[in-house]
Amino acid sequence: MQFSAKNRARFLKEMEEDDQLDLLVIGGGITGAGIAWDAASRGLKVGLVEKQDYAGGTSSRSTKLIHGGLRYLKQFEINLVREVGQERALLFERAPHLVIPQPMMLPIYNGGTYGKLSSSFGLAVYDRLAGVIKEERRRMLSKDETLQHEPLLKEEGLKGSGLYVEYRTDDARLTLEVMKTAVTLGAKAVNYAEAESFIYEDGRAVGAHIKDLISGEGYSVKAKEIVNAAGPWVDQLREKDASLSGKRLHLTKGVHIVVPQERLPLKQPIYFDVPDGRMIFAIPRADITYIGTTDTNYHGPIGTPTMTTEDRDYLLEGVNAVFPEAKLTAEDVESGWAGVRPLIHEEGKDPSELSRKDEIFESKSGLITIAGGKLTGFRKMAERVVDLVYKRLERAGVTSFVHCKTDRLPISGGGEMGPKGFERFKIEWIQRLMDKGMDRKKAEELIYLYGRHVDEVWQRAKEQPDNLEEAQVSYAIEEEMAVTPADYLIRRTGNLYFNRKHAEKMFPSVLAWMGQMQEWDGETIEKYRREMEEEMAHTHPQAK
Repeated sequence: MQFSAKNRARFLKEMEEDDQLDLLVIGGGITGAGIAWDAASRGLKVGLVEKQDYAGGTSSRSTKLIHGGLRYLKQFEINLVREVGQERALLFERAPHLVIPQPMMLPIYNGGTYGKLSSSFGLAVYDRLAGVIKEERRRMLSKDETLQHEPLLKEEGLKGSGLYVEYRTDDARLTLEVMKTAVTLGAKAVNYAEAESFIYEDGRAVGAHIKDLISGEGYSVKAKEIVNAAGPWVDQLREKDASLSGKRLHLTKGVHIVVPQERLPLKQPIYFDVPDGRMIFAIPRADITYIGTTDTNYHGPIGTPTMTTEDRDYLLEGVNAVFPEAKLTAEDVESGWAGVRPLIHEEGKDPSELSRKDEIFESKSGLITIAGGKLTGFRKMAERVVDLVYKRLERAGVTSFVHCKTDRLPISGGGEMGPKGFERFKIEWIQRLMDKGMDRKKAEELIYLYGRHVDEVWQRAKEQPDNLEEAQVSYAIEEEMAVTPADYLIRRTGNLYFNRKHAEKMFPSVLAWMGQMQEWDGETIEKYRREMEEEMAHTHPQAK
């Protein structure tokens, strides 16, 4: 069945009518998507519900890096560095359209976090732990070589730099492609469907009452096992299960700002110290450079973290200290985003010191909760959760244990072409699109967005660039379960973050097309107009 917004109610009805799912996953971020993919690939009957859009929380608001976790060496989290390094290599192989290697520079200053010797040693250890291939291993540069690579850097106190490779991604699209992969393997996934309460039999959680937040309809879904993968909301679900005791989440807020690349024309991403001793990234991407992140305790509404003027000014001060000629001001900030990190609380530690490791909790009712973790490590997190699910099903005499196979399976959009195959695919498609009048930059953007699915989008556009945006909206609704304009303009394309002017220009057309395709009445159209205007306000550079 198509992964279409028009099939949401049908998916929910089928979940309810099923005698009993093997597994119900609550949460449609990268962790929940990974669990659904893993479980479906092993043959389990899987349902997944997400009360927002897929990746609507933390999984669309990260620094958008599939990285090996250099910073975790500083915290001596050796196993974490090793694991995410291995996972990074695997994701590059499986989703080369979304995992893009780029040289990252680590400038070394007098009094900075990393000295020249410790940087060289740390990067060498990082290369070994993360399994970095020979051609991507670190290079140490002198001061003069560093300034040749990046002339915008502050010269005073500069001792040199380390150059190593990190991998840029689109976190929301990665989540979506993993979810689509799970659905092709038989999982049923529905967004805007909230697990309002659990169903119990003899004290055991055996299902959940689900509310479709679009139609208002309610469904009762039974499952042998239930996994709470709700990210920043996991403790709220644990409260509903009366199992919130012991370890809890510690929420921190991370903010990123976006400036035109002409105002900060970096030649490669930079990972640098800021005046308060933290380190942040500045990452060029197409026509913009984004800067982040902050790391502060957060106690506000989980679903609507916002960028404050203090957040914005902190990042501007940090970047201007290292790139003094840029002289960035608030007027340069075109957009930005704020996200909430669901970390495990550790008494007495500052936000930046908290571990990014994941943990699994099991309640007396049988509810499994997965908390913490990193974007890069989602597949291994999912493997650990599904291993636990299988062990419990095996003990109950339901099925015998089946081992994880996602390390050998393709991801939607990447197929089995690998990085070299993708390069050939990209060259072929760039030429094909340019032959029809599309400029090179737009062609590349389209190919990186959809990977192998670019052909489906292009056919919807009848191979005409003028039809492309409407075709992308149609594809998002019918093949990627986009329900609202925000789904399309933020998580299906990234336009509000990375091409704000285009998003603002296209919003009226997108609203009209989605309304026509989904047969909205005037009240619904107005509702989604207001919702998108609120999203634009949350990402506004002059946010309060």
